[in-house]
Amino acid sequence: MARRSVLLIVALVIALLGTMLIVLYVKGIDARATAGQEMVEVLTASATIDSGESTMAAQEGGKFEKKQIRSTDLVAGALTSTSSITDKVALGTIYPGEQILSAKFGDISDSDGLVIPDDKLAVSVELTDPERVAGFVNPGSQVAVFFSGEPSIRKPDGSDEELPPVTRLLLAKVTVIGVGTTSVSSKTTTTEQGAEVVEQVPSTILTLAVNQKEAEKVIYAARNTDVSFALLNKQTKVSDGPGVSAKDLIPEGVGGLQ
Repeated sequence: MARRSVLLIVALVIALLGTMLIVLYVKGIDARATAGQEMVEVLTASATIDSGESTMAAQEGGKFEKKQIRSTDLVAGALTSTSSITDKVALGTIYPGEQILSAKFGDISDSDGLVIPDDKLAVSVELTDPERVAGFVNPGSQVAVFFSGEPSIRKPDGSDEELPPVTRLLLAKVTVIGVGTTSVSSKTTTTEQGAEVVEQVPSTILTLAVNQKEAEKVIYAARNTDVSFALLNKQTKVSDGPGVSAKDLIPEGVGGLQ
């Protein structure tokens, strides 16, 4: 009788263990079947982000969107927000539907070569230190371009009429995509007494990303006037206007500048 009881208990234990093993096996199958199927959030491109385009510009253009994807489809380094690349630019073209990776954004200077946005041209201008904001302009900087010159207008009879010297805005906002090395050149000026003075003037070549019309303006201004850059920040507001000439600097009735 006792032996039968022991055998019954052993049988029950074996049955219980078998049931537990079956349950664990089934759970394992379910876990393997659902592995990687959980949904996660990721930041993607909703429109083409051009090479050299800043994160801020892309964000203003509505080119980022968040999506829910399976965790198995998540690319290593994919972002869920733009907070870590706010001040960066795209180092290559990013196409709609691509996950946003931190490795695809950086400073313009991070690239091996000149990063030119897909719809832009690269135009270079040689400026002295004061004209390039004392060296504070770097790749990725946003600048306004001004020119100072003596404009003229073509009259109906075909002759040119010289206008007073003026300084005015040429381009309200363009991106600097390259800064060359600084070189020193000699500049000769003549004093009021007629003496010639030779100065050593440092100058640097800066490269801008512009469209065709802007390129034409920059090239013409660089060859025919004096060009200056003004460094912009995120809150700077620049607007076009008639510019400034001598009459705007001197009170009415006071003699002119010498």
